[in-house]
Formats: sequence, C-alpha cells, structure tokens
Amino acid sequence: MAAPTIRSLRSPLGRVRGLGAAKGGTHHWWMMRVTSIALLPLTLWLVFSLARMPDATWQQATAWIGRPFNAVLLLAFLAAAFHHTAYGLQEVVEDYVRGEMTKLGALLAVKGLCAVLWLTATLAVLRIAV
Repeated sequence: MAAPTIRSLRSPLGRVRGLGAAKGGTHHWWMMRVTSIALLPLTLWLVFSLARMPDATWQQATAWIGRPFNAVLLLAFLAAAFHHTAYGLQEVVEDYVRGEMTKLGALLAVKGLCAVLWLTATLAVLRIAV
C-alpha cells in the first residue's frame, strides 16, 4: 500500500516564501529603491537651494532653514539619506564581514551610528526652525 500524499492548496512559491537566507530581501530591495527615488528630487532641491546662496551669512542660513517649507524638505532629506545610508552599509556588512558576532556588532554599530547622526541632525534643524 502506497503512503498517502499530503496535498496542500498553497502554491510552491507560497510554501517556500520567507524561507530564504535573508528572510527579508524583498523589503530591503524595495526600501533601497524607495529611498533612492526620494533622494533624487530632495538632493537636487538642496544642491540648487544652497548654490543660490554662496555668500550667505550665518543669520541668512539659519533664516533659510527656519522657513517651514525648507525645514520640512530638509528633514525629509535627512530621513531618506540616513535610512538609505544605513541600508547600504548593512548590505556591505552582510556581504563582506565574516563571523556572526563580528557581523552582528558591525550591524549594530552601523544602525546605531546612523540613528544617532540622524537624530542629531534632525534636532539641529528643529532647533533652528522652531
């Protein structure tokens, strides 16, 4: 007598989804693309805005940051830039750092440093703008 076969209504893709090595590669890939797309117009805006005021004094620069439109776009730029940087450096660490504990320490350092730098920059903008 043959052993009964187990039938499933799930597709082969559905059965293996989430079982890859990284278990989150699609999300990581999408976040890199989303932050890249967000950074393109934000970087152009920042470069052209700063290029229009090459001889600005400290007071003029803080007044520029203090404008609500500029402050919001600058905060969006900082969030996208640090998020993109953290994901990019995570990719480098995952690809080139050997040893699980070393890799974990490097990932924690990268994420922590990016978070601290983003928070510092965000607080500086908010302090000037508010």
